[in-house]
Amino acid sequence: MSGERNTRQASRGERVADWADGRLGIYSLGRQYLRKVFPDHWSFLLGEICLYSFVVLILTGVYLTLFFHPSMNEVTYHGSYVPLNGIRMSEAYASTLHISFDVRGGLLVRQLHHWAALVFVAAMLTHMMRHFFTGSFRKPREVNWVFGWTLLFLGLFEGLFGYSLPDDLLSGTGLRFVNGALLSVPIVGTYLSMFLLGGEFPGHDIVARFYSLHILLIPGVMTALVVTHVLLVVYHKHTQFAGPGRTERNVVGSPFMPVYLAKAGGFFFLVFGFLTLMAAVATINPVWQYGPFRADQVSTGAQPDWYLGFAEGLVRIMPGWEITLWGHTLVLGVLIPIVVFPLLLLFIGIYPFLESWLTGDRREHHILDRPRNRPVRTAIGAAWISAYLVLLAGGGNDILSTRLHLSINAVTWSIRVAVFAVPAVVFVVTRRICLGLQLRDRELVEHGRETGVIKRLPNGEYVEIHQPLTQAELHTLTAHERPGELVERTGSANPDQPRRTPSRPGPRSG
Repeated sequence: MSGERNTRQASRGERVADWADGRLGIYSLGRQYLRKVFPDHWSFLLGEICLYSFVVLILTGVYLTLFFHPSMNEVTYHGSYVPLNGIRMSEAYASTLHISFDVRGGLLVRQLHHWAALVFVAAMLTHMMRHFFTGSFRKPREVNWVFGWTLLFLGLFEGLFGYSLPDDLLSGTGLRFVNGALLSVPIVGTYLSMFLLGGEFPGHDIVARFYSLHILLIPGVMTALVVTHVLLVVYHKHTQFAGPGRTERNVVGSPFMPVYLAKAGGFFFLVFGFLTLMAAVATINPVWQYGPFRADQVSTGAQPDWYLGFAEGLVRIMPGWEITLWGHTLVLGVLIPIVVFPLLLLFIGIYPFLESWLTGDRREHHILDRPRNRPVRTAIGAAWISAYLVLLAGGGNDILSTRLHLSINAVTWSIRVAVFAVPAVVFVVTRRICLGLQLRDRELVEHGRETGVIKRLPNGEYVEIHQPLTQAELHTLTAHERPGELVERTGSANPDQPRRTPSRPGPRSG
């Protein structure tokens, strides 16, 4: 009887599965994608950190919307935080205090949301740099690179809108900076400011407008981009580093089901747990210490989140130049930085198309480059990062001067010089390091690895014994096209002709 009952249950399950497959094509999709192969390399975890921190942001953001009041109407605070009792403040700030001190788990969720936002942007930037240095943005993945770059760009403004919502003195100081940047735009600057604020600064609608952008418009666009980004990764298949058995036509790794799915699930909880630990032990954005925003006050040592620090650095190191043309005053000290800010990001966004155009490379690429084998690209990326870090230091020039007991003028002028000199030096040094590493790889391939063992030959000559590389190591070091710079150094007659490193190990005389 039990066997017949199991048969009937299996038949019902099969009928449901057949019904769903006939209308949704689940079986064919599962058969095609559940066994999809994912390469095994630690750098691929960077993209997963982006995805999982984004999920944490969505979950915590939904929780916070249940208690936050996006209104600038003034109320008198009477809550658990005694130092601010009786103080006039906006409903937005009062509800933030309510979340922090009166809602069960509210402060933990607030800090988890903020830490997840910082990690999300950091992971996106690191993830993009991994793709940049390994060349995975090449055909056919240029469009997916643009989607990822758009996510990073939107993430910067999503963070700006998010930490502006509490209407505290720190975020209000940041909004004053944004308002000044808008006002510096020629001709239409005043209109842009009035449109954003709903009136003169600080206006009465800014929190409500930022709230709509922060929880609806930008998250919706970012979610659509994330889904499209992942679908294109599946469609184009994963890139992989060179190695035995790996070609442009296959992927070597673990199947999605069950190996990768189990790893991904475990890693999600690791990321979630680590972010929760950070939120529990490390205070971030303590708005109760800053107090409510007042237009006649500015918080001391105001600093934006790290990912927008370079934008403020552009303004802080820029001389206060002004010119008057046709009766209009152009504040170049602010206008030039707000033009350079998107250009720095735009350069990274369009780089795949620039490289393809300059090199004439129109081929599909599924094998990743080792950064040392593309010295110019690696040097460009390192120079861009150095410029970013110099400007980030410029955004905290007041903090640097007070902590290091230096003149604020000396710090500012040093950063002005460094923003031009440091990227140039980093470019030259990085390129030379890459070429040196290539020559080292060539020595390893030709002569093997040094063992430190000295042998005396019958003729009295002393030589060092070298250990030949394994075939797998030889394949990893030689499975790439040598760039023209190194080929010229090694005596090739035609620098433009791609060439593979010879794989002839043998002893070398000492």
